[in-house]
This record gives sequence, C-alpha cells and structure tokens, in this order.
Amino acid sequence: MAAISFFGDLLQTISDRGRDLIGIGRGDLAAKANAPELLKLCEDLISRRGEASGVALARLILDRYASLGRAERSAFLGMVSTEFAADHTAVDEAIAAYRADPTRAALSVLHDAAEPRSQELIRRLNLARDGTLALVRMREDLFGLRRSLRGAEGVDPDLVDAADSLDSDFEHLFASWFNRGFLVLRHIDWTTPAHILEKIIRYEAVHEIAGWDDLRRRIEPPDRRCFAFFHPALLDEPLIFVEVALTAAIAPAIAPILAHERDLLPARAATTAIFYSISNCQKGLAGVTFGNFLIKQVVEDLAREIPSLKTFVTLSPVPGFSAWLDRERRADAPQGLTREDVEALRLIDEADWQADKVKSEAVRKVMIPAAAAYFLRAKNERGKPLDPVARFHLGNGARLERLNFLGDVSAKGLAQSRGLMVNYLYDLSAIEKNHETYANLGTVAASSTVTRELRANLPPVRAVALAEA
Repeated sequence: MAAISFFGDLLQTISDRGRDLIGIGRGDLAAKANAPELLKLCEDLISRRGEASGVALARLILDRYASLGRAERSAFLGMVSTEFAADHTAVDEAIAAYRADPTRAALSVLHDAAEPRSQELIRRLNLARDGTLALVRMREDLFGLRRSLRGAEGVDPDLVDAADSLDSDFEHLFASWFNRGFLVLRHIDWTTPAHILEKIIRYEAVHEIAGWDDLRRRIEPPDRRCFAFFHPALLDEPLIFVEVALTAAIAPAIAPILAHERDLLPARAATTAIFYSISNCQKGLAGVTFGNFLIKQVVEDLAREIPSLKTFVTLSPVPGFSAWLDRERRADAPQGLTREDVEALRLIDEADWQADKVKSEAVRKVMIPAAAAYFLRAKNERGKPLDPVARFHLGNGARLERLNFLGDVSAKGLAQSRGLMVNYLYDLSAIEKNHETYANLGTVAASSTVTRELRANLPPVRAVALAEA
C-alpha cells in the first residue's frame, strides 16, 4: 500500500502544479458549478495535451460534480451522453475508406472514429487522485438517470439510447480497469482496520450483520472465514466479499450458522466449507465480474490451508422463487404446478404456516418438486435459469446439489423464497466441465437428489422475461 500512497501523492503534486498552469486558485476549487459549465470544462479536458493541467482539470471537474444536486448531476450525465457520443459522420467516412482500402491503418482509423468521446473523457477523469472511485459513484448516478428516463412518459428514445450507451462505456472501461490481474484478495478478520470492518457490516447484502458483536461472531472464531477482493485504485473499499463457515457436514439451514451460541469446531477438524453469503459492495461496478474469481481463489486457498476440507458448497438464497411460485399459482394453466399443488399451497398464505408441523409437511410435499421445476425447467427468454443466484453459481461451474425446505425462516427468507435455500457444490474435478456445458448448451448440472424430485408429467415451463435477466 505504500507504493499506492506514493503514487497518489505524486498525482496530488502534479495536480497542484497543474492548477497554477490553468489558473485555478483555491477559491475556484470551492466555487459552485452547473451542468452546462461542467460540460465546458469536460470539453476543455479532452482537448488538452498537458499532463499536469489535465490532472488538475480532472480533479476540478470531479469536485464540482460532487457538489451538484441530484437533478443537476442527471442533467450533466444526460448532456455527456449526447454531446460526447461518437461522430456518426466520421464513422460513415471511416467505414467507406476501409471498404475502399481494407488496410490495417484504415481499420485503426475506423476504430478510433467508432469510439465515443465519452470513453476518452472517462479515461481522463480517471487521472485525478481518487478518480476511479469518483467514477464508480458517477455510474451509480447514471443508473438513476436511466431509471427515470425509462419510467417517464414522452421521453425521446434517442435520450434513452444515449444514456444506455454511456453506461456501456463505463462498463467497458471498468471491465479492463478491474480485471482479475489487478485484484488483491485479503483475509478479513478481527485485526482488520475498523473502517474496513464497518464497510463489511454496511455492505452485507444477504444476511444482515446486526452490529459489531454479530460481525465478530462471523469472522473471529476458528471455524469462520471472510475474504474480500480489493483494487489498488480503491484502497480500503472492498469490491466483493464472501463469508465462509467451516463445518463437519453440508448445512441445510442458515440459522445454525448464524446462531449466537454454538459449539466451535477446530479448523483442522472441518471437512466442509460453506459459502453462505456473497455481497457485491460497489453498485457502480454492476456487470463487472468478481464473484467467480473470488469463490475459486478462496476454494484454492482454503484447500491449501486446511487439507481436511473435501467439500465446498454454498448455502444460497433463492430470490426469484417466491415471485415465480405466485405467478404459477395465479396462472389459468400453471405449468410448473399441478392443480392439486396450487390448492395445497394455499397454506403458505396463512400466518406462521412454517411453524405448524402438519401444514409445513403438506407444503413441503409440493414445494420441493415445484422448486425442482423452477431450477431445472423454468427459463428466461435467453434460455437461462430464472433465478439470478442460480445463473451466477451454475455459470461458475457449480452443481445444484440440494434443495433445502425452510432453510431460511427469517422474514426476508420467507418473503423472497418461502423459506427455500439451496446448496451449490463446487467440485474441483468437475467445475470446468459444468461451466462449459452450461455456457454452450444451457445444461443445469444437478445431483440425482434434485433431479428425482422433478415430475415427468409436467409440461415445459414458459419462458419469462424478468428485469434481472
């Protein structure tokens, strides 16, 4: 981290000198700005060739952007998306030139013409100290603009397309800046600096961490682990983290893992590593893949550290199941359920049905086969599983190992999945094969325990278009 700090200090020195070159005083740094004025500064930034002046101007733009209100930020991003788009006339001319003379030089000209100016603007803004984090936050604002444009009536479709194109520019550049070669894996434990631990509490997205004592129970005991990816440009901002429980068997429910009082297991006695929570921390990095690298590296590191570990599984939520189940129950011709199933599932509309042994057993008999249909037969319009968590783990090469009825009876678990949880198995000898068959054929790798639950007499489930698909 010392080298990173030195580089940051160097950028700051260059920025300070650059302010003198472009005539920016301390008072100018604190001055307010509006979207049109900020756009002019951006035009100035991409037209400059001087390094010091560029660094200083980039920092000024980002500081003034941060001072804007939400409406002004949206206005600015809308202007950037339209004013910094690719020059279509130049693209047409470059295409014609390449067709007339398909040389490498002509192709290079075409490539340069096709790249939106917004990409160069983003690159130059990234020159500023802490510019990368500022751009990640800027993309979060862009998400808000895109949602507002799609939700408004009478919006010019070209504005929507321009905002989408700007988002693609961010994602394209972030995918390069945050590729696996730059990521650093860090073990998060009770000795980790408090400001990072505080962020782990805040960013936990699967099972809420109820304060410092709860966090300590998750990371300090010998049978618990937490790992996070960091990036040199973001220093103490975790990108994604995973929480792991070391156990003697595959757990079917989350409550024993999160229990306040439990028997501790010596790490060397563990045979199973359960990944029970994976949380992305930076919304502005949506679409940039971290999780598959994280899980695979943690599996390798744990296997090396604790030779007794033989089984690597998740205990995962099923965020799309409740919505799918309700759609099937309401359908005139349900395809994932029989009419008898629909009738039996009326029990889940009753309060505390899960606490009644008779009712819960009646529900279990129909919900587990329904869950098998949901995972193995229900597809979105792209031919992939409906569930986003399933797409993630199956795409990584995991196998759908077990369906766990009432695995999560918290209010959140009952709401999003009627209490269902699943185990995905990461079999090191089969990960690549599973990944290839899923990617190329859409085949869901599943254990016989799961496939036996699938009823042969049900028709294929309709494809459903979902926002998260």
